[in-house]
Amino acid sequence: MSVQFEKLTFDRLGHATVRVETDDETVIYVDPWGEVLEEETGDGDIVLITHDDFDHYDPAAIDTVSSPAATVAAYEAIDTSDLDFDVVDLPHDGKTMVEGIEIRTVPAYNDPNGAHVDDDGNPFHAEGEVVGLQFTLADATIYFPSDTDFLEHHGSIDADVFVPPIGGHYTMDRNEAAAFARSVDPELVLPEHYDTFEAIETDAEAFAADLSEDGIRVELF
Repeated sequence: MSVQFEKLTFDRLGHATVRVETDDETVIYVDPWGEVLEEETGDGDIVLITHDDFDHYDPAAIDTVSSPAATVAAYEAIDTSDLDFDVVDLPHDGKTMVEGIEIRTVPAYNDPNGAHVDDDGNPFHAEGEVVGLQFTLADATIYFPSDTDFLEHHGSIDADVFVPPIGGHYTMDRNEAAAFARSVDPELVLPEHYDTFEAIETDAEAFAADLSEDGIRVELF
C-alpha cells in the first residue's frame, strides 16, 4: 500500500525497507533487504543505509533497487567494500550533502540499562553501531530513527513524517514508539520493523489507535 503525503509517496516494501518518491520522480530507498523485495526495480536514485545488520545492509538488495547512476550513502561504520558503487560516508552524528539533499545522522542505539538487551545483558545495538536519518524532500522533513530506543537526545527531533520501528525486542516497542511520536509531533507516522518474525510481532492497530487519540495520523503502510 502506498501512502501519499503532500508531494511524496511512501511504500513500505517489508520490514524496514522503505521507498520514497517525489512528484518529480526522484526515488530514495532506505535499508533495502532482499527478503522483502518482490521485484528488481532498478529505479533508486539514492540508497541510504543505517547500519550493517543483515536486514538493513544487503549488498544484493542495493543492486536490485539501484539505477545504474545511483548514489549510495551509508553509515561510515559499515564495511561497504563489497559494493560496486562509490559510497558517500555518513557520520555518527552530523550532516552530509547527498545529491543536493542534506542528510542529518542521529545516534541510534539500545540503552544498556534498558529492556532491549541479549541474554548476556548486552544491548542488541550498542552506541556507535547505528544511525537514524533525518532529511527534507519536497518541503517535508522525514525522520527514520532506525533500530533504537527512545533516547534523551531524541527530544530535539522534529519531523513532518516519522517512520519508527515498533516491534520491540531489538528496538523500541509500540508504546515507546508512541511516546517518541508524541515528542516529534509529526503530521504522519508510518511504523516499520514489526511482524516480520515472531520476536517483533506487535499490535500495530493498537499503536495507531493510541496515537489517533492524540490527533496524530498513523498509516499502516
